[in-house]
Amino acid sequence: MGTAAEEVRLEPDKGKEAQSKEFSSSLPTRQRGSETWSRQLEFTLVCVGYAVGLGNVWRFPYLCYKSGGGAFLIPYLVMLLLCGIPLLLMEFTVGQFTHLGPVHALAKFCPLLKGVGAATVVISFLLCTYYNVIITWALYYLFNSFGSSLPWQSCNNTWNIVENCTNGFPGNATHLRSASQQFFDYRLLQMSRGIEEIGSIRWELFGLLLLAWIIVYFCIFKGVKSTGKVVYFTAIFPYLILIILLINNVQLPGAKAGILFFLTPIWNKLLEVQVWVNAAAQIFNSIGIGFGTMISMASYNKFNNNVLKDTLIVAVTNSATSIFAGFVVFSAIGYMSHQYNLPVEDIATDGPGLVYVVYPEAFVTMPLAPMWASLFFFMLLCLGVDSQRELATNVLDVDFLQVILVSSIIRYSPARYGKAYTYPPWAEGIGWIVSVCSIIWIPIGAAHTLYTSKGSFIQRLHSSVSPVADVIPTENWEQMVKLTSGIYSPSCSAMHDSNDLTEETGI
Repeated sequence: MGTAAEEVRLEPDKGKEAQSKEFSSSLPTRQRGSETWSRQLEFTLVCVGYAVGLGNVWRFPYLCYKSGGGAFLIPYLVMLLLCGIPLLLMEFTVGQFTHLGPVHALAKFCPLLKGVGAATVVISFLLCTYYNVIITWALYYLFNSFGSSLPWQSCNNTWNIVENCTNGFPGNATHLRSASQQFFDYRLLQMSRGIEEIGSIRWELFGLLLLAWIIVYFCIFKGVKSTGKVVYFTAIFPYLILIILLINNVQLPGAKAGILFFLTPIWNKLLEVQVWVNAAAQIFNSIGIGFGTMISMASYNKFNNNVLKDTLIVAVTNSATSIFAGFVVFSAIGYMSHQYNLPVEDIATDGPGLVYVVYPEAFVTMPLAPMWASLFFFMLLCLGVDSQRELATNVLDVDFLQVILVSSIIRYSPARYGKAYTYPPWAEGIGWIVSVCSIIWIPIGAAHTLYTSKGSFIQRLHSSVSPVADVIPTENWEQMVKLTSGIYSPSCSAMHDSNDLTEETGI
């Protein structure tokens, strides 16, 4: 701490309350200047809404099926216990303890790695641009679901290529494309023959993209006050829709076969390294570890909030939602397998293809198709807005990330769209540049810290990996004094090594 802290001593002959008041009154006044959550439930719902996103619906079910079915739950739960819960608790604690966002908080805990905070902001910015495009697609499908019939249920539209269009899934006939696939490719995206042909601006999509940004703005423009209110709807409504969809799906013929296909364990898959890497990657991506968002959200908490409870709620809810979404998705895929007399593996897919091609095709064969489609795409909108909102407001476990990175490099293959189109080298080069835009800040921040520090290289290195003296906000020092004086017992959110911090600051 500064000079004021050094002048204060906790004399044994004074009462604890008197000591606390004397210490607090001698500190310089430094207010954080930002709000806190109106209710702690709002923080929990915001974090659940951020963690539970599109990946729970379109990635986990397919990943589980491809990585051993029910056997995949073993590495998934192991990674949840070893990576997800500890790192989420750490991010919550860092944000709540410092009352700072990721850039300043990480710079105070370890100045050498201050670039990590900047990297999380860059990653959030890049994800914001990507996520809002996904939200735009959801809006497009939502508005196209309001008619008496769904526009992707037949091949008799101006955008269809009739000679290779089929109602339903083409199976092994690779030259055919379903009506829903053609709607996605030729109506929504208006795909050209390659990335070299940019084409003209889609003004209707541009307008929907602008609408998506406006929606996000009005969710966050008043800070945590507006965010905390919106989340009561956007975080809870998707669960209502998932429950309704599951109730409807399990009554359809073939649903049981689809669910069994999803859950049937293939135990020898556990011997494959990639399965464990997939589990770790899913935990990182789904919970949102390493993006800095959880640090930002926790920075609006009260200093003594029980973040251990919040950590368990968010982590368990996220994983349970992923498994529940698997039942919803594969019950529908099993129904479609029955309808078109095709193997489940010929229909199962992940990513945008699942929610914008496979599921829309399922709605076509259901009674009240426009209603189901509208509910589903409105659910996607809520999931997308929830995750996008927290990204817009805006450490890493290096060992696990290195394993994921090395595995990705070893198994690297050129970027593709579908099975037919491979992106040219120059397009991949742009992708690598975008990737480097985030991680480049880590070595830059480390080099800047070592260059601007004083003393020998060893002294600079030692100081750069030591927390700075004012890592605890001034307004929280009184509670730290009470904690070390035994006036109250800390909740699980308080740092257990507070005595070490107090010794370093001279108290």
